Amino acid sequence: MARVKGSNIHAARRKKVLKRAKGYFGSKHKLYKTAKEQVMHSLKYAYRDRRQTKRNMRKLWITRINAACRMNEISYSKFIDGLNKAGVTINRKMLSEIAIQEPKAFTDLVKVAKDALAGKTVKAEVSAEPKAAKEEKPVKESADLSKLTVAELKAMAKEKNVEGYTTMKKAELLEALK
Repeated sequence: MARVKGSNIHAARRKKVLKRAKGYFGSKHKLYKTAKEQVMHSLKYAYRDRRQTKRNMRKLWITRINAACRMNEISYSKFIDGLNKAGVTINRKMLSEIAIQEPKAFTDLVKVAKDALAGKTVKAEVSAEPKAAKEEKPVKESADLSKLTVAELKAMAKEKNVEGYTTMKKAELLEALK
């Protein structure tokens, strides 16, 4: 039986490794054997460091929050405990951004945390804002009826006791609701 060397595939594999090793120092970007070793190590480092980057970023955020807390005369751990007791759910990335970009808003968060640590109840403003926005959404004027979906129009027709709304098309529903 004839021997198959597979030179095209072999050359492509070498080319791929050398392409990945482009820019490496010394023979690591020229010689296949050393390039292959370095590429394997590099892939290991990349895998490991993708996880370490997440850890390092969290450490950086915590350091920034801690610095801002110290400026507001509270420790980081007490601040986080106070926010948890107050029911404020905000991640450390956003807290660090607020500490840098909006120091006054961060000071307000520190006040909320201190109040929660002291046993005071938090104002309902923080949790009431999203609910108020959701409640205003369904209220539409007649000019906006054409923008609603058929399901929403049928729900409005049901509330207004329009007969035969289940079989009506969108245009018929719009006329019946006007």
